[in-house]
Amino acid sequence: MSLGFGDRLAASMRECGPVCVGIDPHPALLDAWGLPLSLEGLRHFSLGVVGALGGRVGAFKPQSAFFERFGSKGVGVLEEVIAACTGVGSLCIVDAKRGDIGSTMKGYADAYLAQGSPLAADAVTLSPYLGVGSLRPALELAAENNRGVFVLALTSNPEGASVQHCRDSEGRSVAARVVEELAAFNAECGFDSLGPAGVVVGATVGSAVKDLGIDLESLHGAILAPGFGAQGAGPDELAEVFGRARHAVLASSSRAVLAKGPSPDALRGAYEEAVSLLS
Repeated sequence: MSLGFGDRLAASMRECGPVCVGIDPHPALLDAWGLPLSLEGLRHFSLGVVGALGGRVGAFKPQSAFFERFGSKGVGVLEEVIAACTGVGSLCIVDAKRGDIGSTMKGYADAYLAQGSPLAADAVTLSPYLGVGSLRPALELAAENNRGVFVLALTSNPEGASVQHCRDSEGRSVAARVVEELAAFNAECGFDSLGPAGVVVGATVGSAVKDLGIDLESLHGAILAPGFGAQGAGPDELAEVFGRARHAVLASSSRAVLAKGPSPDALRGAYEEAVSLLS
């Protein structure tokens, strides 16, 4: 029987380190690599990252927006990147932050999680702000196909607090409710280490997890943590934010690694340095 996404991710983190490398081909990075802001620049950059670090990273995380900006041909490059990650044996998380209801959510689920879809990677990021229950088509399809999801729970952008920190009549924060509902879903699934439903929690949120009464350890799923490296979070911040759930954290680093390119050796060195910071 094939391992579920969470268990495969846990194994990859043990083998390669608990760091996810974002593939974020934004204009400044393309320019720094000496590449044009074009479809070919997009392809050269993205496949160059996979070629240099494939088989060496905890996971890759291509940011869908930077591909979509080039239209259908850019999405085609994203499909190439997903296939390339599979080819080198590295997990791929498509950072698309999709979220909707009913048949529309089912359409997103089919695009990013169904067998045979060229956009289906190992996992996809989702937004829960139409209700965690609205994500059920994606949650179920992920579990069925041994894929995973990462649902936004507690982000570090200042605007996020106006929604995520709000409390209901029982005093529960929105972020805590998201984690609780995903923990309940994971409890329905079979796994050894981590379930198929993970969350996104910023590594720079300070004491917010504790202040908002969020029990990350009960999730029994992976925690994708942006903010590591160039955005200021290091091992001390990860310990403060995640506490006893630290073992489930996949720290996300983009600029700190990608800025060292295009040299493959320099990219590998930057990744190894990122992992060493977490040791």
